[in-house]
Amino acid sequence: MVCSVDHLASSAGVAIMRAGGNAADAAIAANAVLAVTTQHMCGLGGDLFALIHTGDRTPLALNASGRAGSGADPDRLIDAGLQGVPHTGDIAAVTVPGCVDGWVALHSRCGELDLNAILAPAIDLARHGFGASALLAASIPAIASVVGADDFVRRPVRAGSIITRPAIAEILEEIARDGRAGFYEGRFGDALVALGDGEYVSDDLVSPNSDWVDPLHVDIWGHRVWTTPPNSQGYLALASSALIANADTNSDPADSAWAHLGIEMNRISAKDRLDVLSEHADGEALLAPDRLADHAAMFDPGRRATVRHNTRTGDTIYLCAVDKSGMGVSLIQSNASGWGAHLVAGDTGVFLHSRGIGFNLTEDHPARYAPRRRPPHTLSPTLVTDEAGGLRALVGTMGGDAQPQIVSQLLTRLLASGESPGTAISAGRWALEAPAPNGFNTWEQPDAAVVTLEGHAADWGDGLQRRGHEIKRLAPFSSSFGHAHIIDCVGETLAGAADPRARSGSAAGY
Repeated sequence: MVCSVDHLASSAGVAIMRAGGNAADAAIAANAVLAVTTQHMCGLGGDLFALIHTGDRTPLALNASGRAGSGADPDRLIDAGLQGVPHTGDIAAVTVPGCVDGWVALHSRCGELDLNAILAPAIDLARHGFGASALLAASIPAIASVVGADDFVRRPVRAGSIITRPAIAEILEEIARDGRAGFYEGRFGDALVALGDGEYVSDDLVSPNSDWVDPLHVDIWGHRVWTTPPNSQGYLALASSALIANADTNSDPADSAWAHLGIEMNRISAKDRLDVLSEHADGEALLAPDRLADHAAMFDPGRRATVRHNTRTGDTIYLCAVDKSGMGVSLIQSNASGWGAHLVAGDTGVFLHSRGIGFNLTEDHPARYAPRRRPPHTLSPTLVTDEAGGLRALVGTMGGDAQPQIVSQLLTRLLASGESPGTAISAGRWALEAPAPNGFNTWEQPDAAVVTLEGHAADWGDGLQRRGHEIKRLAPFSSSFGHAHIIDCVGETLAGAADPRARSGSAAGY
């Protein structure tokens, strides 16, 4: 089974498994198709994180997030009067993309088919065309003036319009033939160095941006829940879920007490995220029992807690795949926000992400923008194992700062309330956002965060307002609440659900 935001990607992953590939091959194939068809959310110019269950009790964890170039200069931005890295239009937002390094690392360690076969569906769609999704068509006006966006702006695009991406087909062929060298040391690498105009040197692209790392976990609801360590913010999903699991309060998702518990534990867990999260943060210390106990003590079931203000001045795809042997892959890949930095590498057609917006410009901050550093990341894949160490579920979502909040809601519904993947995915959600949100600034002032409620959510509003929460209501099945997917492994049965909020998603299997 494969779940993703695009039926073309899910179908490609299933076809790869039918051809003898495994879940790792399927995940790469699906991600490659998404890099072609879903450029407004992910692509070759972005980063990647993954968790892989291979049958051992401890899953593999892959961090394929890029580093700033050797020419990174925070003083340039400070002298320009900036408080942070700009979201668009500035090369400082573009760390060396890790996606292709992630594919190569995942394939080298876990894959079975050759890259030619795995990337063939994406190459075919890029060369011969695919129908634009409704969300892609609606997002294209945002890049109308971006140099290099010809694939999408050469003529008007509506939902269903056929788009071809010949330059991307050629880049994928080069990767299939020459591996990472075909990307980082080929036309793309040359174009990135030229665009950077001093931001990068060739050596920045020679060193792989992928590392096998030790995953983090918590034991809750009779299961072990895993995520990737910092520079990922995945620890927040585990911390908030552990606090929810250990709280002695109402566990009925229809009750406002359930929503209040989840909102508060997520807000308390993330109150110091901007201070503590960096590539060198100690993930185990961030999940230490004494730290969680201090956080738990702040919770009041009858009232919104006051957490300190932090006085320091997206878009993504998630996919999951399980094969007949029981291998499971939880993979997340991203441009950061929308079309990324609104910069394209030369004539390659590769849109560059804006993950550098996670950097800080403050002197001595552990996540300061500086040469060869990785920025804090919102990407948070999740994997669940049972008491025997077997694969239970793959869970994840897009959503910027809201990713851990959505994951904790899904874990609570799936593991604590026993809901099916379809019920958990389709249920209305809450999410915290800043008063003037951009998807990445929720935790600048945790006490100012507003609770947004999805239009079809349970009747939580009055109860949350009585507890002191400021409420903002949005439309039913809004993309503001993520595009989440679940594959649940129960006995010999796979139950999967793709998020209807993506409009074109698919849970496909055989």
